[in-house]
Amino acid sequence: MQRVIGGLKPYLLLTLLCLAMFLPGLAAVPPIDRDESRFAQASHQMLESGDYVRIQFQHESRAKKPVGIYWMQAASAHLLGAEQSIWAYRLPSVLGGLLAVLLTFHFGQALFGRPAALMGAALLAASFILVSEAHQAKTDAMLLACIVAAQGVLGRFYMAGKGIGKRPHNGEILLFWLAMGVGILIKGPIMPMIPLLTIAALWIADRKIGWLHGIRPIVGMIIAAAIVAPWATAVSSATGGQFIGQAVKSDLLPKLLGSQESHGALPGYYLLLSLATLWPASLFAVPGLVRAVKSRHAAGLRFCLAWIVPAWIVFEIVPTKLPHYVMPTYPALALLAGIAIAADDIDLRSRWFKAFAMLWALVGVAIAAAVVIAPMRLGNGLTALSLPAAAAALTTGLLPTILALRGRLQAAVATAVVGAMLTYASIFTGVLPHLDRIWLSRTIAAALPPHTPAVLSGFTEPSLVFLLGTDTRLADGHSAALYLLNTPGAVAVVELGDEPPFLATIAEAKRSVHLVTSTEGFNYSRGRPAHLNVWELEPKP
Repeated sequence: MQRVIGGLKPYLLLTLLCLAMFLPGLAAVPPIDRDESRFAQASHQMLESGDYVRIQFQHESRAKKPVGIYWMQAASAHLLGAEQSIWAYRLPSVLGGLLAVLLTFHFGQALFGRPAALMGAALLAASFILVSEAHQAKTDAMLLACIVAAQGVLGRFYMAGKGIGKRPHNGEILLFWLAMGVGILIKGPIMPMIPLLTIAALWIADRKIGWLHGIRPIVGMIIAAAIVAPWATAVSSATGGQFIGQAVKSDLLPKLLGSQESHGALPGYYLLLSLATLWPASLFAVPGLVRAVKSRHAAGLRFCLAWIVPAWIVFEIVPTKLPHYVMPTYPALALLAGIAIAADDIDLRSRWFKAFAMLWALVGVAIAAAVVIAPMRLGNGLTALSLPAAAAALTTGLLPTILALRGRLQAAVATAVVGAMLTYASIFTGVLPHLDRIWLSRTIAAALPPHTPAVLSGFTEPSLVFLLGTDTRLADGHSAALYLLNTPGAVAVVELGDEPPFLATIAEAKRSVHLVTSTEGFNYSRGRPAHLNVWELEPKP
């Protein structure tokens, strides 16, 4: 450990680790429905239209999230000359994941020292949810980078207030407010919520808030406002003041008041799911959390608890739940895992940990089983490509458990991280791209010449809009037939259930259609089988 913690070596090591985790499969996995494809398509439309103020999916205002990630995705695709390629829109998420890991190490040093910070950052890089988010053109990986930057500076303030380390310098204070502004521009109120809950928890626990002296709230809020206000003003002007109102009414309030889009679950959902979403770091995060609760008067542990607990409670209470929502707390959990390992915590040798480790090993077994079963159910049958992924997942589940139970904790961390890297690389390159039955949009797009006018009926997933083009129409069976009748060279992609009105309308016009191609599979967005036929109009006799 001592050979790798000096100077810039940890930053280089973590960068290489992140690239090995985040890049494999970035171009091979097709656009994912629905959120990723909506983000990528809206960013693509900015490049097409030159309108970088309004956020639109086709002709519909997308009043869901602020503009930050769309600008980043559009800039990435434009600068790389890859405006039609999904991987270019995913690169900001790769960058966000990398920054989150490096900042976790950088600021984690002030809390727990370099060895613990390095192990915590490596475990964060290997966590399933961060690797997944880094592979998708969405907000959450870049938001995490902003949250870690802000929380890291806040942690420096708290530690200095306890007489440990120096107070943050002007550059770090500026970083706090820049991160706040950029984070708000990416995902609105989630960004300030995490630091505010942390401050409130520490204020209640310590009955002191003087440690925040020097954070310069007035100047800082001006800086954050200068980042957010120009776009907020411009979009309000461009939409007649409707964008922000729509975002609150159609996105924020439904999530707070009910299970939006059927994404509901009872409190405790994230706690149960964390074994998998934080895998493989979850093996060490649980004893790390137990250690933090037992020794909660220690400043670094106290800060991490204030970061984790109130935010976690809020996410558990909010009715709408998605696996990645709780990810802003994972850097703190990873750091707690790191300090537990570095300190050779007694709980890592307890009976309950041994029982937990054996339960944790089942996650690797489940992943191994999934990568064997998935190609048989959703692909063309079991292939040799699944075997390396299954072997890596099984090894990552079992070997760290054995090493941890024998007290070889640092070796357990190393094998968990390397094993996770091999598992993800195998899954994202050898398994996911070959699950043809779920990539219906890719199959349809590959069967059509570029720029073919198209109308979709029944299967209206945004991934197919991204692949076929902005002018792709979404319609019912009757309207799809009318579009086909009136658009030369067009095709209609019709789900089997929508075919009766489609074919009836064609027959009423005394025309006939020709089947271009057909595919069937599973529409994972709707959770049901799908059978798609692509039709083109026969020439008039």
